[in-house]
Amino acid sequence: MATRCWAGCWPGWSAWADDWRVTGGSLASDWPVLVPKNFNEEKNLMQRRNFMIRSLSATTAALALGALAPAQSALAADAGWPTAEPIRLIVPFPPGGTADVVNRLFAQQLGKVLGASVIVENKAGAGGSLGTRFVADAKPDGYTLLGATSSTHGTNPAVYTKLPYDAVKDFTPITQVITVPGVLSVHPSVKAANLKELIALAKAQPGHLSYASSGAGGLGHLAMELFKAKAGVQIMHVPYRGAGPAFTDLIGGQVSMLWEPLPASLPHIKSGKIRPLAVATAQRSSELPDVPTFAESGVPGYAVQAWNGLLAPKGLSKDIRDKLHKASVQALADPQLRQRLAELGGTVVANTPEQFGAVILKDVTTWKQVAASSQISLD
Repeated sequence: MATRCWAGCWPGWSAWADDWRVTGGSLASDWPVLVPKNFNEEKNLMQRRNFMIRSLSATTAALALGALAPAQSALAADAGWPTAEPIRLIVPFPPGGTADVVNRLFAQQLGKVLGASVIVENKAGAGGSLGTRFVADAKPDGYTLLGATSSTHGTNPAVYTKLPYDAVKDFTPITQVITVPGVLSVHPSVKAANLKELIALAKAQPGHLSYASSGAGGLGHLAMELFKAKAGVQIMHVPYRGAGPAFTDLIGGQVSMLWEPLPASLPHIKSGKIRPLAVATAQRSSELPDVPTFAESGVPGYAVQAWNGLLAPKGLSKDIRDKLHKASVQALADPQLRQRLAELGGTVVANTPEQFGAVILKDVTTWKQVAASSQISLD
């Protein structure tokens, strides 16, 4: 019965069937085994065993080669990246904002370097979480990227315990595009000529001074809470819905001070409507060379900057990651792009994937500690 089945299933069986026969298997299973007709089962057990081992070895080798095929195909696909397929750069915030402008400028130059189409797509919502989650869930093939920020991968993980993504584990860092310094400014009526005098004033009148923020749980909020902890002062928080209303009330004197990234603060500083006391960078800003850093003003170790960076979903191959990083560094070396980003208050970074990953881990860790000590939670 078994012989007829094998003969019917294998074309060409009749041409050589006279030299072979089928016997019941006994080494690994009860399946029939094809053996030569002169095979002696009783007197040549070792021959039979060796024959089976050679057969199984050949089968194992064939299966192994088949298993390697998908991996080889994946490597071939990586080697051909990018193809004509457009690369989507997801910006998790609305059009027109700083994150949107920075990424559109960067995408244009990145596309030129890669010889590919890099399309910016806005997926705003839930404080940046919607678009960020979209990229975290995307296929790690190099065709879906994220324009991450110090909010999506810094403050949000600190204040949202139910965030739908893990800022550290769900992404592949490519490079940090720019950093943007923060600056602490006060209303002209505040009787403090510098940060040291502001700290002394706050200690003399606990809770009397107030600070605005562009929103609860945002970078300005947590940056001020970190300052308060380091300086040992009590200043009341007044959250607003956006930087615009916060600046309006600061200029009007309804609040005492505001911590915001330099690009948003600079026009009001230059007009004399508000007065800068310290920049939150390791070195002084070229835009405000006469304004000292927090460290120079008696708050050592305080350096807080907003940033924009490029991420991919976790699982991205090293080959594509390295190609993306090399192209990003080349794009960010373009003099015109650097000038445009400088006009937005940004300093080009273009660090390594490992360095950028360390920045994200440090920010998430720092802001989680600040949020916990200040009891800030937006869940």
